[in-house]
Amino acid sequence: MKMKLFQTICRQLRSSKFSVESAALVAFSTSSYSCGRKKKVNPYEEVDQEKYSNLVQSVLSSRGVAQTPGSVEEDALLCGPVSKHKLPNQGEDRRVPQNWFPIFNPERSDKPNASDPSVPLKIPLQRNVIPSVTRVLQQTMTKQQVFLLERWKQRMILELGEDGFKEYTSSFHVCDHVYVKNLARDIFLQGKRFHEALESILSPQETLKERDENLLKSGYIESVQHILKDVSGVRALESAVQHETLNYIGLLDCVAEYQGKLCVIDWKTSEKPKPFIQSTFDNPLQVVAYMGAMNHDTNYSFQVQCGLIVVAYKDGSPAHPHFMDAELCSQYWAKWLLRLEEYTEKKKNQNIQKPEYSE
Repeated sequence: MKMKLFQTICRQLRSSKFSVESAALVAFSTSSYSCGRKKKVNPYEEVDQEKYSNLVQSVLSSRGVAQTPGSVEEDALLCGPVSKHKLPNQGEDRRVPQNWFPIFNPERSDKPNASDPSVPLKIPLQRNVIPSVTRVLQQTMTKQQVFLLERWKQRMILELGEDGFKEYTSSFHVCDHVYVKNLARDIFLQGKRFHEALESILSPQETLKERDENLLKSGYIESVQHILKDVSGVRALESAVQHETLNYIGLLDCVAEYQGKLCVIDWKTSEKPKPFIQSTFDNPLQVVAYMGAMNHDTNYSFQVQCGLIVVAYKDGSPAHPHFMDAELCSQYWAKWLLRLEEYTEKKKNQNIQKPEYSE
């Protein structure tokens, strides 16, 4: 009912605008010899605003009103065209992995025992034909993720140039342009230095060098200070994992207790705030992939059932921790298995190209 009244008002406004403009033209033609110029008249001044103010306010403030085709047309005139974004495809959430494998190892305990090493494990990553977690995720990105990655790539090329971007994505190779070289090097080394500083802090055997002391003063380290207060009992740092059954490898950042719970911790840096775990894109899949591999890797005697993604900021703003309990990890593990199956299928069809980035 209110919407019909509102439509009537709009029609009255249009008709009143016509009548007022006509009257203004007549007045101008009869008095042009004395006035010399037309006086601009606001057609909406002729509307009884007091009479319709309550109705207009009621219609505009109402929510959840059913829209008729006429009301949609009026809304388009008042507020612009309707945004017709499609809802995201939920089909993937309903799919079940064909070859299910558990993320947790029933033969292991998540509680520490006397045989656990006192020094954090640091197993080197062996480069071989086995695909890495990063490669699998990159080769099975959704169309939206590919679009976002391509947009990021173009933005980086504009900032660094073609040579600088190649340097950034190939672990800093030789570049002829000094300015581009330094800029690309600084961007590439930000994450690496951040991880080195964290390793110096978390490893009991690491001794701080002068360079490390300067790293500890960085904004990223300042950003994670409140997180580090809750981290203890470090079990592994920059250590490789391999899932022999599912056939993939990875290099995890850290395994330690966070607020008393053993977690696979992934340290991330970001220029933009990421207060929600959805903002971290495929990072949860990366964490559970490492977790599942480690829980079945013979190089490790313990088991992890939780994950933690920490997003640090360059300006020193408090980092956002995204904790993943066992239930949430299991949900992401199912999604990881789907991505792994998709990668395997693509490999069989020989559609996989050489990866642009490495683990």
